[in-house]
Amino acid sequence: MTETDSDGTRSSRRSRQEGPEPAAVDLRRVGANPDFWYPVALSRKVRRGRVIAATFAGERIALYRGKSGTVHALEDRCAHRQVPLSMGVVEGEVLRCCYHAWAYRGDGRISQIPYLSKGDGRPPRGVRGYPVREAYGMVFVFPGAPQKAPDVPLPLLPAFASPRYRTMTFSRTVRCHYSFMHENLLDMNHQFLHRGVVGKLHPELLGYETSARSVEARYLFTHTGGKRNRGAGLLAAEGFSGRDSADVMTIRTEYPYQTLDLVPENADHPAFRLWAVYVPEDAEQRTCHAYGLLMIEKPGIPGALQLAWPLIRRFTERVFAEDRMAVEAEQRAWDEQGEDRNHEIFPLILDVRDVLRSNGVPLRPRPTACARADRDLSMPAPDHCATE
Repeated sequence: MTETDSDGTRSSRRSRQEGPEPAAVDLRRVGANPDFWYPVALSRKVRRGRVIAATFAGERIALYRGKSGTVHALEDRCAHRQVPLSMGVVEGEVLRCCYHAWAYRGDGRISQIPYLSKGDGRPPRGVRGYPVREAYGMVFVFPGAPQKAPDVPLPLLPAFASPRYRTMTFSRTVRCHYSFMHENLLDMNHQFLHRGVVGKLHPELLGYETSARSVEARYLFTHTGGKRNRGAGLLAAEGFSGRDSADVMTIRTEYPYQTLDLVPENADHPAFRLWAVYVPEDAEQRTCHAYGLLMIEKPGIPGALQLAWPLIRRFTERVFAEDRMAVEAEQRAWDEQGEDRNHEIFPLILDVRDVLRSNGVPLRPRPTACARADRDLSMPAPDHCATE
């Protein structure tokens, strides 16, 4: 629910208060909801007849592309001796374990055990197969309940296929909880961090709206002085003249994805559009992989964007490096303190934290050796486990 303040700003119905947030579940202990499509690799990395290792929140996944060109995603362990299937060999449309040559179909079922004789016991099942789709130059998997996959759409990015835009792809590991990334992009009050790249930028929050799954904010950006990187102006469609303009930036967290559109002054469509998602890698979700698609409008002069491309790439990489430095420092502080002690006062960020909490899932604790022994009676309990 949102309301309009006296200055015209749209904001959530949140009581304004100073100091730390009220007692709530620590967002950094909330896991990403697996019932969505998440990219886990760039399509070009999964070559025909090859297999690579990927991961989602501690779940190891083997991706391979069969002879037909179809990509398959399997649990990355052989049902026999738990050797990673990402070490295996692709034969046609099956993946064969490198150890004892057990072969698996794309759905995870066992296709062949070469030395199995009649009367030998056969495993009841193979390994988990993940729903997988390719789009936007990336391989998406559905790590949640597989029966939900057909009803959950992939993100819709019409600008990706538009002849008006050219896409720059990003794929980087960031050592922080995914929520820090959502906050970083949505809270544009951190432009002081980028003063060496963009000069002095003044972001004015024009308004924002919140729903159960989303937060959308609009900012007016004006350049108030200082040296500005040439790539910044080119990205904002200011051309090589470097003229300043007032730009409206709309940023949206639509769980679990984020988008950013920048519309220059006197324009009726974005100069660039960004889509991003932060895929947790480890089980504790303190590291994520950021995938981004930056769709940049082609100028009217043929070849101009190709000429500007290296400058834009260097600018975006530098901004991302500064953001990564900040969010990784936030994660280190959380690790040292063992909890979130920050004092957030920006209602917009308090709202996006609520969205991430309510749509996320509890982190599953990693089982201890003692718990694993309790679960598997064939496993001897370590000496330090308490007994009754």
